[in-house]
Amino acid sequence: MRGLPSAAMLLAVFTGSLALAQGDGRRSGYQDMGPALQKMQDDDTANPAMLFVQAGETLWNEKAGTAGKSCADCHNDAIVSMKGVAARYPAVAGETGKPVDLEGRINLCRATYQQAPALAPESDDLLALSTYVALQSRGQPVAPPNDLQLAALRAKGAGIYRQRQGQLNLSCANCHDDNPEKKLAGATIPQGHPTGYPIYRLEWQTLGSLKRRLRNCVVGLRAEPWPYDADEYLALESYLMERARGMAMDAPAVRP
Repeated sequence: MRGLPSAAMLLAVFTGSLALAQGDGRRSGYQDMGPALQKMQDDDTANPAMLFVQAGETLWNEKAGTAGKSCADCHNDAIVSMKGVAARYPAVAGETGKPVDLEGRINLCRATYQQAPALAPESDDLLALSTYVALQSRGQPVAPPNDLQLAALRAKGAGIYRQRQGQLNLSCANCHDDNPEKKLAGATIPQGHPTGYPIYRLEWQTLGSLKRRLRNCVVGLRAEPWPYDADEYLALESYLMERARGMAMDAPAVRP
């Protein structure tokens, strides 16, 4: 399968990830896992997310919509054209002037250039394409755009991150800022950096987006989750990516 790094490249990626996280106290979720799960993520033949990468590569080259175009028709080889792209989202789309996440960008391309229907949230095809694109940024530093149009969205996300909600009356910050590396139901609480998405979670036994994980957290607080197209998720992701600026992408990651 094309687009997959060698063992030597993988070692360089994760060494770089650790180096980027050192010095300022930030840690990726990878660093909080045990050796067995780290090995599962490191080995592309054992990482279950790679099944979605294979499907994504097929979809990348598959013509779709009434325009009869594939992603490759516009972007050519994803290994070259998509390097670092996932590390820069959410971003403002030139076609609409509005912020979109990576999944939103894929659906915007489908609607605008392929003239194809949007892929449903958390659908296998959308996850496969976003995972294939995200893989091309593995080892790249998170680099949100310095775009003033995103400032208000990030501020909104920061507010949601610190807002107590639900019957438990807790905020994201209460777990991920105040109590990281402590245990919750036997699992280590991570700092909550979104460097590995889409992620294969053993709890889910499948791949999922950051949006799915955020919904899980909201439900865990015993609060009402927002619809998948809610701006709250986009705001939170924008803030979290800014919070992780400079850390290395390690998608598609494995988590407990």
